[in-house]
Amino acid sequence: MPADWNPALYRRFEDERTRPAQDLLAQVALSECRHAVDLGCGPGNSTELLVQRFPEANVSGTDTSEAMLQSARERLPQCSFELSDASTWQASQAPDLLFANALLQWLPDHEALLPRLFSELAPGGVLAVQMPDNLDEPSHRLMREVASMPAFQSRIGDRAMVRAAILSAGAYYDLLCGEASHVAIWRTTYQHPMASPAAIVEWLRATGLRPFLEPLSEAQRSEFLDAYQERIALAYPPRADGQRLLAFPRLFIVAARR
Repeated sequence: MPADWNPALYRRFEDERTRPAQDLLAQVALSECRHAVDLGCGPGNSTELLVQRFPEANVSGTDTSEAMLQSARERLPQCSFELSDASTWQASQAPDLLFANALLQWLPDHEALLPRLFSELAPGGVLAVQMPDNLDEPSHRLMREVASMPAFQSRIGDRAMVRAAILSAGAYYDLLCGEASHVAIWRTTYQHPMASPAAIVEWLRATGLRPFLEPLSEAQRSEFLDAYQERIALAYPPRADGQRLLAFPRLFIVAARR
C-alpha cells in the first residue's frame, strides 16, 4: 500500500501552493453559491479559500489521504470532509462549485472524467480545475532520468508513468463546450524563487517525487535524492541574488454549466 501523504511536508510551501488556487477561484464568476465541493482538498488550504469567498455556502472536501483529511478537519472544523476518490466520486447534492486544485493530473482517462464531473454540477454551476503541466520541466525530467539508473530502475519500475501527460487546452475545451455556457482555459508559468537546490527537492518530495521514493529503502532514497539534487543544482542555476527560480507551468479550466 502506498505511503500516505505528509501534510506537514506539503505545508512547508503552502503560500506557493495556494496561489494557483487563489488565481483559479478569482475567475469563478458565481454571484452566490449554496454548495461547494473541494475535490482533493489536501490539508484544507484550498477549502479555506472557498469558505472565505462563499461564507454562506455549505463547503465540503474530499481526499484519498486520511492524514490530509485530518489536517483539513483540524483547520476547518465547520466543514465536512470525506475519504473518497475523485475518479469515482458522485455528488450526494449537486454542487454549485466543483473545485479541483492540483488533483486531476493524478487521475487517468480525462476524456471520460472531465465530462462526468461536469455533469455532477447543478444548472449554472461551475467546474474549476487547476493542474500542474510540468512533466517536461527539468524538475520532472530529472526524476525520470535518475529513476532509470541501474541502482533504482528495478525497484521503481514504471512508477515514472504514475502521472500521464494531461490533454491539450483545445481537447479540454472540446470535452466541455457542448454542455457549457462558458469555458475559459489558460496556462500560467509561475517562477518561484527558491533558496537552494535542496529547497527545490524539498518542495518536490511532498508531491512529484513520492512515487519514485516510495518503493526504495531508506538508503536508496538517500542515494536517489543526492543524485537528483546534483542534477537540480545544474538545471536551476543561481540568479543574481543567489536564489534559484523554479519554473512551474499550470493549466487552468473554468467551465460553467448551462
